[in-house]
Amino acid sequence: MRDRSTTSKLFYEERKATKIFLGLFYIFYISFELIYYYIFPNIYGRGITRPQEGLGIWIYIILFGLFPLAIYFIKQGNPYIVKYLYIYSFIVVDTVHNILIYYGTDKSFASGDIAEVVFILFSPIFINKKYFWTVSAGMVLKYIILGIILLDVQVVVPMVIYIILSAIAFIILIRFDSYIGSLTKVHEELRQNEKLAVIGQMAAAIGHEIRNPLSTLKGFTQLQQERYPNTNDFYPIMIQEIDRINSIVNDLMYLGKPKEVKFVTANIEEIIAYTLSITQQQAERNKVTIETTIAGPLPPIDCDSHQLKQVFINLIKNAIESMPDGGRVMIKVGVLGGNKMEISIRDEGCGIDDGLIPNLGEPFYTTKTEGTGLGLMVSNQIIQDHQGEITFKSIVGNGTMVIVTIPIVQVFGKK
Repeated sequence: MRDRSTTSKLFYEERKATKIFLGLFYIFYISFELIYYYIFPNIYGRGITRPQEGLGIWIYIILFGLFPLAIYFIKQGNPYIVKYLYIYSFIVVDTVHNILIYYGTDKSFASGDIAEVVFILFSPIFINKKYFWTVSAGMVLKYIILGIILLDVQVVVPMVIYIILSAIAFIILIRFDSYIGSLTKVHEELRQNEKLAVIGQMAAAIGHEIRNPLSTLKGFTQLQQERYPNTNDFYPIMIQEIDRINSIVNDLMYLGKPKEVKFVTANIEEIIAYTLSITQQQAERNKVTIETTIAGPLPPIDCDSHQLKQVFINLIKNAIESMPDGGRVMIKVGVLGGNKMEISIRDEGCGIDDGLIPNLGEPFYTTKTEGTGLGLMVSNQIIQDHQGEITFKSIVGNGTMVIVTIPIVQVFGKK
């Protein structure tokens, strides 16, 4: 949904484009009428001919009568309708005008108007493909109708001309649309970066303030558990929850100040094995079995093993939490194309709607009721730092697959 500022800008640009169009239309139309039907005939002694043909002076009354109506729509905050009002009115009026001139006579069709060129060549200023196709198709259809009614093949000439002009206008429209799309994308990226910068500063400050009392709380809890090991079954739960808070704080700290990636040679099997040892207890509590398939032997990779462990812990925990009633998590590791390693993590959970997948990895966006949205964001950033990629495939009701692809060979210390 567009916000008010965006809607206001679009309205302002549409109104400005409409005013430009109206000015050009009447300037070109009046100039063409004066030169072609008045000045030029008088030079050659033919006299003024336009008012006595077709609709006569009524064609001027109708087309100039549209101007007050256009001003009314603009002032009422609806400039979008003006361009359609003019194209439809012109096509109908000019078609009737030409039929009245040529139908039932032996005159050879010889008509055309500079306004038609204005409609086609200046349609890209509205950056509206629907309007462009309305203009192009309307002009061609007008001459097809005239050709059928008048039984005159001369209409083919303006049809070909306007098809060529439409092709030129379409190229211009595509370039305008591409340029505006690029500007919009850059603007959105700048807004996102600014938002992340603010969030990062807040996260670093909050994380720092939370971490100190959290460490003290965990220390006293562990001390109490050691002193009274058999008196309270809640100490392990308390420590586990403190660790969970600490994990969230770590994500906040990473968001505030991303850690430098220190590439070293590591073995992916050892990283996965460590990750499984950390998540195994949670999997057992949730009645989840983890199946691992490693297409080995696998080559070593250049990576920051600590950060990769954090990524896989986040992804496996997400998979486990997506199956509150139990299920399977299937992990497959293999070489892809000889120079990339692919690690896929698939669950049998509820799945994610296709429309939500593009939002995964956005700050504080989560599909879980108790999630923070930080885990996937941090994981995505870590994989990007490793020149890799995270992709998601999901079917609602049939589970989700997360695919992590990282290069096997990397340049040390280079992101």
